[in-house]
Amino acid sequence: MEEYFYPVMSFLFAACIGSFLNAVIYRLPRGISLSASRSHCPGCNKLIYWYENIPIVSYLFLRGKCSSCSMKISWSYPLVELVVALVGLFLTPQSLTPDSLWDYFFFLSVFSTFLAIILIDLKFYIIPNVLNIYLLILFLCRVSLTMPWTHWLLGGVLGVIVPAIPALAFYYFKGVEGLGGGDIKLYGVLGVFLGPIGVMHNIFLSCFLGSLLGGSLILLKVIDRRTRIPFGPFIVIVGGLQIFFPSEFSQIMNSLFSFSV
Repeated sequence: MEEYFYPVMSFLFAACIGSFLNAVIYRLPRGISLSASRSHCPGCNKLIYWYENIPIVSYLFLRGKCSSCSMKISWSYPLVELVVALVGLFLTPQSLTPDSLWDYFFFLSVFSTFLAIILIDLKFYIIPNVLNIYLLILFLCRVSLTMPWTHWLLGGVLGVIVPAIPALAFYYFKGVEGLGGGDIKLYGVLGVFLGPIGVMHNIFLSCFLGSLLGGSLILLKVIDRRTRIPFGPFIVIVGGLQIFFPSEFSQIMNSLFSFSV
């Protein structure tokens, strides 16, 4: 039974992180403080009891409805909890050491923050500053001990300057925001971890994916040229591949550009 203890605890802990992440995703874009009040039903303002806030289980127990007004609870809540819990299970350390626990915390935190960015940007077209700041702290703690200062400093500077110049030029000539400030900050934050070459790869691939999807949707007449497309998810998807699957990503980039990352 001992071999199941760590995975089970990891799954339960990550599910609780997913539950907190739901509050982050709901409150941050609406300007609601995370510590202002207890969770409540947005329909009738009934406070949610502790046994109604158990990750995954409570949604099934309540049958997806508020116990007071029967307002439907979005399926995204248990889905976020389950996805984060499964990632936590996947990241379960083989043994409890300071390094393995730090790796677990780091990668679970990065994934959770990336997921929050995707879901918030898809709905509200913003990336809250606090998420970029949290990622920056995580990345600085990670790279400051293992990489030279030129890696994170040049990566951060390039991550901001390279996308900012065409974004400002586009706004100057068109009068329309082509790339949001949150996206540019996210590039800069990722540059701190990925370094100058890594962030350039991210900029290239995320722009390529965004253009490919946007162009395809326009051709299919699903959207038109004036439709806003949130760009944060493309940055995060490429960044996730770079952080969680660095070897595989390097092989892909080597085959595309014929030089090492």
